[in-house]
Amino acid sequence: MFGITMAESGGEFVAPGPNSFDFSKQALFHIGDTAITKPMVQLLLGAVLVFAFFFVAFRRPSLVPGRMQFAGESAYGMVRNSMGRDIIGSHDFIKFVPYLVTLFFFILINNAFASIPFIQFPTFSRASMAYALAGLSWVIYNGVGIKKHGLLGYLKLQSVPSGVSPAMYPLLVPLEFFSNILVRPVTLALRLFANMFAGHLLLILFSTGGLFLLEYGGIGYVAGPLAWVLAIAISFLELLVQFLQAYVFTLLNAMYISGALADEH
Repeated sequence: MFGITMAESGGEFVAPGPNSFDFSKQALFHIGDTAITKPMVQLLLGAVLVFAFFFVAFRRPSLVPGRMQFAGESAYGMVRNSMGRDIIGSHDFIKFVPYLVTLFFFILINNAFASIPFIQFPTFSRASMAYALAGLSWVIYNGVGIKKHGLLGYLKLQSVPSGVSPAMYPLLVPLEFFSNILVRPVTLALRLFANMFAGHLLLILFSTGGLFLLEYGGIGYVAGPLAWVLAIAISFLELLVQFLQAYVFTLLNAMYISGALADEH
């Protein structure tokens, strides 16, 4: 159910860890020499679901929207207004809205897979997938900045803080370059990955730990059900975290695009 089974050695509980997220030896099928794993299928499924939702919602738009069109317009409008127009600005935001909308709902559905029965695995708890998405974001907002300001102009914008004495440049310019150019995609991905990883790890721990305690007997008859209650509570908390991480990731993308387009840093 969680991608692992509870392991016992000599009657002792073996706590879940990074191996619980390793599907390299659990391929669903193969295409040539390439093993297709569960997280890979989830990425594709997430993209198909996002496309299908908006395709159905806007396939036959009408002046008086039906339920699907209303849901699609509400979803689109939330990202368009709160993360596009309000962050990037009314002059430049509209061309970035398709990317931001796709990004938000793609992350959201892949996070939500952790709470969907028979899937129950957050795609972005795999670090490589989170970093790939952050890498795409890095290319987009840096590309936008270079297109508007030119390479040297953009590097100056991101690395040379305004209103600072030139005497401070030897200290601040490397820090600004490191922070704005090199570190951003790392922190962007790490935030998403770490939250999805930690939340799912806790669910595995309390779920399998509760089962172990029941099998252990004694006080385990009380502690086991209590662990399951905590697992249920964490599951509801994870629903909030899944939404917040999709929102924060998309919001930061909008902020980075806004900073790349700005004339001053």
